[in-house]
Amino acid sequence: MHRRRRTALAVSAALVAAAPLLAACGNEAHPGAAAVVGGDRIEVAALQSEVKDVRAAQEASPQSAQLIQNTGQLSRAKLHGMILDRVLEQAAEDAGVSVSRKEVQDARAAAAQQSGGEEQLAAMLLQQRGVAPEQIDVAVREEVLLTKLAQALGADLTTPQGQQKVGTALSAASKALDIDVNPRYGSWDDTKIQLGDYKAPWITQVTKEPEAIQGGS
Repeated sequence: MHRRRRTALAVSAALVAAAPLLAACGNEAHPGAAAVVGGDRIEVAALQSEVKDVRAAQEASPQSAQLIQNTGQLSRAKLHGMILDRVLEQAAEDAGVSVSRKEVQDARAAAAQQSGGEEQLAAMLLQQRGVAPEQIDVAVREEVLLTKLAQALGADLTTPQGQQKVGTALSAASKALDIDVNPRYGSWDDTKIQLGDYKAPWITQVTKEPEAIQGGS
């Protein structure tokens, strides 16, 4: 059980990995919006608020200088995660999957126990994923939702075939949401499930052709 949870956490960490900053600029089709996903706006102010929370947590950390240095493109990272969160929600809904608050609480308690306590869990998520303490429940919910989505699809996330099956579901959900990103942050690729030119390790593997996956290492 613990091994499965650690695997799920690692996979979801790859899903919300940061993207490098692009210098692209252009006309804003939706002023004030960082992105529009399924007709819902992700406001620039909401994105900036998430970034501010992370920076505040980093500055309070004993490793503040290193944490800040390692997240120079934090705005891109958070927007990537905010979009992907909505894609995951859509894919789960399409598969008839939902997550209760109790499931999130139980998963968070288990993760904290594995990490050595709430403080250690918070420190790990801040370092590895740029997640502020106020954002932990959202991160844990993504982990639970991803695991349940995979189960609903009969996909084993520890195998290339299972990863590809989940990737296909995420790509279909992404296309259905008609994602429009403010050009200052780059553009969203429905097939690769990524923001701009960033290729998260797990997503890269998921979007390969089956033959390439089976023939790879």
